[in-house]
Amino acid sequence: MSPLEVAGVATSVLAIWLTARRNVWCWPLNLVACALYFKLFLDVRLYADMVLQALFGIGILYGWIVWSRGRRDTGQVVVMPLPGRRAVVGIAAGTLGALAIGWFTSRHTDAALPWMDATLSSFSLVAQYWTARRHRESWLLWIAVDIVYVGMFLAKGLVPTAGLYAVMIGLAVIGYRDWRKS
Repeated sequence: MSPLEVAGVATSVLAIWLTARRNVWCWPLNLVACALYFKLFLDVRLYADMVLQALFGIGILYGWIVWSRGRRDTGQVVVMPLPGRRAVVGIAAGTLGALAIGWFTSRHTDAALPWMDATLSSFSLVAQYWTARRHRESWLLWIAVDIVYVGMFLAKGLVPTAGLYAVMIGLAVIGYRDWRKS
Protein backbone atom coordinates (compact mmCIF):
# COMPACT_ATOMS: atom_id res chain seq x y z
CA MET A 1 0.00 0.00 0.00
CA SER A 2 1.62 3.18 -1.21
CA PRO A 3 0.85 6.77 -0.19
CA LEU A 4 -0.23 7.32 -3.80
CA GLU A 5 -2.81 4.55 -3.53
CA VAL A 6 -4.07 5.83 -0.17
CA ALA A 7 -4.48 9.35 -1.61
CA GLY A 8 -6.29 7.93 -4.63
CA VAL A 9 -8.66 5.93 -2.45
CA ALA A 10 -9.51 8.86 -0.17
CA THR A 11 -10.04 11.29 -3.03
CA SER A 12 -12.15 8.79 -4.97
CA VAL A 13 -14.45 7.98 -2.05
CA LEU A 14 -15.21 11.65 -1.49
CA ALA A 15 -15.72 12.28 -5.22
CA ILE A 16 -18.08 9.32 -5.70
CA TRP A 17 -20.03 10.29 -2.59
CA LEU A 18 -20.48 13.79 -4.02
CA THR A 19 -21.59 12.27 -7.35
CA ALA A 20 -24.24 10.18 -5.61
CA ARG A 21 -25.41 13.36 -3.85
CA ARG A 22 -25.60 15.11 -7.26
CA ASN A 23 -23.11 17.74 -6.10
CA VAL A 24 -21.30 19.43 -9.01
CA TRP A 25 -18.08 19.57 -6.94
CA CYS A 26 -17.67 15.86 -7.62
CA TRP A 27 -16.15 16.68 -11.00
CA PRO A 28 -12.98 18.58 -9.94
CA LEU A 29 -12.35 16.03 -7.19
CA ASN A 30 -12.71 13.23 -9.72
CA LEU A 31 -10.04 14.93 -11.87
CA VAL A 32 -7.60 14.73 -8.97
CA ALA A 33 -8.48 11.07 -8.37
CA CYS A 34 -7.90 10.30 -12.06
CA ALA A 35 -4.44 11.83 -11.98
CA LEU A 36 -3.49 9.82 -8.90
CA TYR A 37 -4.77 6.55 -10.36
CA PHE A 38 -3.16 7.22 -13.76
CA LYS A 39 0.23 7.09 -12.05
CA LEU A 40 -0.68 4.09 -9.87
CA PHE A 41 -1.93 2.04 -12.83
CA LEU A 42 1.20 2.89 -14.80
CA ASP A 43 3.28 1.57 -11.91
CA VAL A 44 1.40 -1.78 -11.78
CA ARG A 45 1.14 -2.23 -15.59
CA LEU A 46 -2.65 -1.95 -15.88
CA TYR A 47 -2.29 0.09 -19.06
CA ALA A 48 -5.92 0.04 -20.19
CA ASP A 49 -6.93 1.38 -16.80
CA MET A 50 -4.14 3.96 -17.00
CA VAL A 51 -5.43 5.21 -20.36
CA LEU A 52 -8.95 5.01 -18.95
CA GLN A 53 -7.98 7.57 -16.32
CA ALA A 54 -6.87 9.98 -19.05
CA LEU A 55 -10.13 9.41 -20.93
CA PHE A 56 -12.05 9.85 -17.67
CA GLY A 57 -10.35 13.23 -17.36
CA ILE A 58 -11.89 14.26 -20.68
CA GLY A 59 -15.22 12.74 -19.66
CA ILE A 60 -15.09 14.55 -16.34
CA LEU A 61 -14.71 17.89 -18.07
CA TYR A 62 -17.68 16.99 -20.29
CA GLY A 63 -19.75 15.87 -17.29
CA TRP A 64 -18.92 19.03 -15.39
CA ILE A 65 -20.23 21.14 -18.29
CA VAL A 66 -23.38 19.02 -18.75
CA TRP A 67 -24.18 19.02 -15.04
CA SER A 68 -23.59 22.77 -14.78
CA ARG A 69 -26.18 23.30 -17.51
CA GLY A 70 -28.59 20.59 -16.34
CA ARG A 71 -29.63 22.04 -13.00
CA ARG A 72 -32.95 23.27 -11.73
CA ASP A 73 -33.27 26.74 -10.28
CA THR A 74 -32.63 25.11 -6.90
CA GLY A 75 -29.18 24.05 -8.12
CA GLN A 76 -30.08 20.35 -8.04
CA VAL A 77 -28.92 18.25 -11.01
CA VAL A 78 -31.82 16.85 -13.06
CA VAL A 79 -31.75 13.06 -13.68
CA MET A 80 -32.70 11.96 -17.20
CA PRO A 81 -34.12 8.56 -18.29
CA LEU A 82 -31.89 6.28 -20.40
CA PRO A 83 -33.66 5.57 -23.69
CA GLY A 84 -33.61 1.90 -24.74
CA ARG A 85 -31.78 2.65 -27.97
CA ARG A 86 -29.04 4.55 -26.13
CA ALA A 87 -28.67 1.61 -23.72
CA VAL A 88 -28.21 -0.85 -26.61
CA VAL A 89 -25.73 1.45 -28.35
CA GLY A 90 -23.80 1.85 -25.08
CA ILE A 91 -23.56 -1.90 -24.46
CA ALA A 92 -22.51 -2.49 -28.08
CA ALA A 93 -19.87 0.26 -27.84
CA GLY A 94 -18.58 -1.23 -24.59
CA THR A 95 -18.29 -4.66 -26.19
CA LEU A 96 -16.51 -3.38 -29.30
CA GLY A 97 -14.18 -1.27 -27.18
CA ALA A 98 -13.35 -4.26 -24.98
CA LEU A 99 -12.50 -6.36 -28.03
CA ALA A 100 -10.35 -3.66 -29.62
CA ILE A 101 -8.49 -2.67 -26.45
CA GLY A 102 -8.07 -6.31 -25.37
CA TRP A 103 -6.68 -7.32 -28.75
CA PHE A 104 -4.23 -4.41 -28.79
CA THR A 105 -2.99 -4.74 -25.21
CA SER A 106 -2.68 -8.53 -25.40
CA ARG A 107 -0.51 -8.32 -28.51
CA HIS A 108 1.46 -5.10 -28.14
CA THR A 109 2.06 -4.58 -24.41
CA ASP A 110 3.15 -6.49 -21.35
CA ALA A 111 -0.23 -5.77 -19.70
CA ALA A 112 -0.86 -7.92 -16.64
CA LEU A 113 -4.53 -8.79 -17.38
CA PRO A 114 -5.17 -7.43 -20.87
CA TRP A 115 -8.66 -8.81 -21.58
CA MET A 116 -10.16 -8.17 -18.14
CA ASP A 117 -8.52 -4.75 -17.95
CA ALA A 118 -9.81 -3.88 -21.42
CA THR A 119 -13.37 -5.02 -20.73
CA LEU A 120 -13.61 -3.15 -17.45
CA SER A 121 -12.07 -0.03 -18.96
CA SER A 122 -14.39 -0.05 -21.95
CA PHE A 123 -17.57 -0.49 -19.92
CA SER A 124 -16.35 2.10 -17.41
CA LEU A 125 -16.27 4.61 -20.27
CA VAL A 126 -19.88 3.74 -21.08
CA ALA A 127 -20.85 4.16 -17.42
CA GLN A 128 -18.96 7.47 -17.26
CA TYR A 129 -20.80 8.76 -20.33
CA TRP A 130 -24.16 7.71 -18.89
CA THR A 131 -23.25 9.43 -15.60
CA ALA A 132 -22.32 12.62 -17.44
CA ARG A 133 -25.68 12.46 -19.26
CA ARG A 134 -27.36 12.08 -15.83
CA HIS A 135 -28.88 8.61 -16.48
CA ARG A 136 -29.68 6.72 -13.27
CA GLU A 137 -28.92 3.42 -15.04
CA SER A 138 -25.26 4.43 -15.02
CA TRP A 139 -25.20 3.31 -11.40
CA LEU A 140 -26.30 -0.21 -12.34
CA LEU A 141 -23.45 -0.49 -14.84
CA TRP A 142 -21.02 0.90 -12.24
CA ILE A 143 -22.16 -1.77 -9.77
CA ALA A 144 -21.50 -4.58 -12.27
CA VAL A 145 -18.12 -3.19 -13.34
CA ASP A 146 -16.98 -2.45 -9.79
CA ILE A 147 -17.78 -5.98 -8.60
CA VAL A 148 -15.35 -7.37 -11.18
CA TYR A 149 -12.81 -4.63 -10.46
CA VAL A 150 -12.67 -5.74 -6.81
CA GLY A 151 -11.51 -9.18 -7.91
CA MET A 152 -8.98 -7.82 -10.39
CA PHE A 153 -7.42 -5.46 -7.87
CA LEU A 154 -7.22 -8.21 -5.25
CA ALA A 155 -5.46 -10.40 -7.83
CA LYS A 156 -2.96 -7.57 -8.45
CA GLY A 157 -2.35 -7.07 -4.71
CA LEU A 158 -3.95 -3.62 -4.68
CA VAL A 159 -5.92 -4.27 -1.50
CA PRO A 160 -6.78 -0.62 -0.63
CA THR A 161 -7.96 -0.05 -4.21
CA ALA A 162 -10.05 -3.25 -4.04
CA GLY A 163 -11.52 -1.86 -0.81
CA LEU A 164 -12.22 1.43 -2.58
CA TYR A 165 -14.12 -0.37 -5.31
CA ALA A 166 -16.08 -2.34 -2.72
CA VAL A 167 -17.06 0.98 -1.12
CA MET A 168 -17.90 2.33 -4.57
CA ILE A 169 -20.35 -0.55 -5.04
CA GLY A 170 -22.16 0.62 -1.92
CA LEU A 171 -22.04 4.24 -3.06
CA ALA A 172 -23.40 3.18 -6.47
CA VAL A 173 -26.31 1.41 -4.76
CA ILE A 174 -27.02 4.62 -2.82
CA GLY A 175 -26.63 6.70 -5.98
CA TYR A 176 -29.06 4.52 -7.89
CA ARG A 177 -31.58 4.62 -5.05
CA ASP A 178 -31.34 8.40 -4.70
CA TRP A 179 -31.42 9.05 -8.47
CA ARG A 180 -34.49 6.81 -8.84
CA LYS A 181 -36.35 9.04 -6.39
CA SER A 182 -35.71 12.20 -8.43
